[in-house]
Amino acid sequence: MHLAYPAVLSALLFCTGLYGVLARRNAILVLMSVELMLNAVNLNLVAFDVWLSRAARDTLHSGQALTLFTITIAAAEIGIGLAIVLAVYRNRGTSDIDKLRDTAEGPGTEGPGSSAAEKAEATA
Repeated sequence: MHLAYPAVLSALLFCTGLYGVLARRNAILVLMSVELMLNAVNLNLVAFDVWLSRAARDTLHSGQALTLFTITIAAAEIGIGLAIVLAVYRNRGTSDIDKLRDTAEGPGTEGPGSSAAEKAEATA
């Protein structure tokens, strides 16, 4: 098998995941898109490891070892990420990323560029 087939598939998976991260507004769908991007990287690691191991017989298969580390990190990331999303959903009632811009800003505050008078009127 040529190296181009898994490389093209990996590029398509990565681009699909990147689109999902940039276009989605739901935090769970963003986490799923990140997982898709990590799986594309895993596919690339294994494909290049197989391709490079054909040249030298005595290799350590470091691409497959790195893939196992990536899978472990992805499992930890999804566990912690889902815990954070569930905690935010319980507190805020939504998992929409646009509505969760900054936890320090309250409703009606303008942000760092507003004047002191506007801030005093907003608190009064």
